[in-house]
Amino acid sequence: MEISFIIGLFILGTIFGSFYNVVAYRLPKGESIVYPSSHCPNCNHVLNWFELIPILSYIFQKGKCFNCKCKISIFYPISEIICGLLFVICYLSFGISLDLIIALTFTSLLIIVILSDYYYMIIEDSVLIIFGVLLIIEIYFIYGFDILLSSLLSALISFVVMLLLKLFGDFIFKRESMGGGDIKLMAIFGLIIGWKLAIISIFLSAFIALPVSIFILKTNKNHEIPYGPFLSIAALILYYSHINFDVILSIITSIEIF
Repeated sequence: MEISFIIGLFILGTIFGSFYNVVAYRLPKGESIVYPSSHCPNCNHVLNWFELIPILSYIFQKGKCFNCKCKISIFYPISEIICGLLFVICYLSFGISLDLIIALTFTSLLIIVILSDYYYMIIEDSVLIIFGVLLIIEIYFIYGFDILLSSLLSALISFVVMLLLKLFGDFIFKRESMGGGDIKLMAIFGLIIGWKLAIISIFLSAFIALPVSIFILKTNKNHEIPYGPFLSIAALILYYSHINFDVILSIITSIEIF
């Protein structure tokens, strides 16, 4: 039963992952996510149903458009696989519970953020607003009004901290140090994982981004690096592992003592 549920959830995740790719690719360009139908960007061939099967279509078509034989980016099936795996991780972390609903919603948001920031270095306000409202509604009905108020306060604190970091960075580097989307994203982090872990995610994301940034800047010094994906990965690590601030503080304290 559990294996069947995990497989079903993985398949569901790949389907949503395919859709999230469309959202991340089209919204920043001001295009509808509904019309026109999915098509090849090279020859405008409208995809048939057998070309829309997550992962399998890419394999069967050998990574090429069925019509013009233009290469399809391997990033599409990879993102579908990752989304499927993250959906499964949500279940393994929270089980069949009301928490799973919030986990899937939060994960879905961050997948879209990662994809859109990767494609265009843009985190869409509309995506943050829609998922933010949805998460607020879920928190209210699952945990109640008191927890919602506490979560909203955490969101505000996280937003202010990130805003102050941006202003400080702008002053130091004499240029825009981070985008407005990253600041608003931090408010969502505060809403879900609390302001303490949200702040920790900033430092964890910097640690994750460091080797990637060094490699990219070494190969292309003029290439700008989107920060949203690293923030999202850090937040997901903290969220899935159920780490709380007290545990992290005790670890830091023990290291200092040592």
